Amino acid sequence: MTQAVLVPDRAPTATRHRTGAGPGLLLALSVALLAHGLHATVPAAHPSLVAVTVGGAAGLAGLVPRVAAPGVAVAGRTVLRWAVVLLGLQLSLTEVVGLGPGVLVLAAVVVTGGVVGTLAMGRALGVPPAMRLLLACGFSICGAAAVAGVRDLADADDEEVSAAVALVVVLGTTTMLLLPLGLALTPLDVRTRGVVVGASVHEVAQVVVAGGLVGGAGLGAAVVAKLARVVLLAPTLLALRLTTARRGAAVAARPPLLPWFVAGFLVLAAGRSLLDVPPPALAVAGEVQGVAMAAAMFALGCGLRRETLRRVGARPVLLAVLATLLVLALALTGALLLG
Repeated sequence: MTQAVLVPDRAPTATRHRTGAGPGLLLALSVALLAHGLHATVPAAHPSLVAVTVGGAAGLAGLVPRVAAPGVAVAGRTVLRWAVVLLGLQLSLTEVVGLGPGVLVLAAVVVTGGVVGTLAMGRALGVPPAMRLLLACGFSICGAAAVAGVRDLADADDEEVSAAVALVVVLGTTTMLLLPLGLALTPLDVRTRGVVVGASVHEVAQVVVAGGLVGGAGLGAAVVAKLARVVLLAPTLLALRLTTARRGAAVAARPPLLPWFVAGFLVLAAGRSLLDVPPPALAVAGEVQGVAMAAAMFALGCGLRRETLRRVGARPVLLAVLATLLVLALALTGALLLG
């Protein structure tokens, strides 16, 4: 059942030819649009979070119809990758640099320390290599987008990807709700609290919600601090791929140094930073990116199965909790040192 839903190239040929991707893509798009409609009414209900929750519930309940399988798989792979590309238009390198060198260093420390620390903890816990790499990048950089970027390098299957995204969503959402409340009890000013949120919360969508809970200048600081981590997606993937190459992987088995969608992300980020892109165009691109990401998150949620969660076991869950605490500790320590 799981392979039929998530891996169309392994599904029976007759099924692929009979149904095509249309029904599943339409389902994912419909859920994404409904999630956006709910967000318009309830701003705290971010479309991506709503969509992955609906998808996860459908997957766990076995409600994803077989006819939707090929299109759901396309949404979870191709649509997600185009959502990553369009994320580049939300990234202004000028705004990131404007936060000052301290925040840029903080982002680098969080990403580097988070990835290296999570990989080390995962190795000590006996978590499989693919899962620990997915969690290390997803929790340290930018959630589902980072999971998508590293899945080929990790040689992860769709069940592992869905489980990693589920852990990102569950723990990231928990942090999103609890962290602003905890920071409100500290003497940190609003901007610094926003920086902590942006440097520690996993998904961009979660950062937006948490930054809004901080309020005032905290939202802007949170978003830009998060984007500083997003900037490091490409360098981190490049470093990981070069490390893999140095360890003697066969040339024929090596993936490209940068996936095409990460390269596209960089191109659009550079264009947003160097060119005068009209605000209406940015707004439209932002809406398209939001719908695409919500559709992809729904598809990834559909990959959840009870048997998948049982196979994942307790160790990856423990690693996810430890990775969340590690990233939060690095972000909070760095923000305190920055003053």
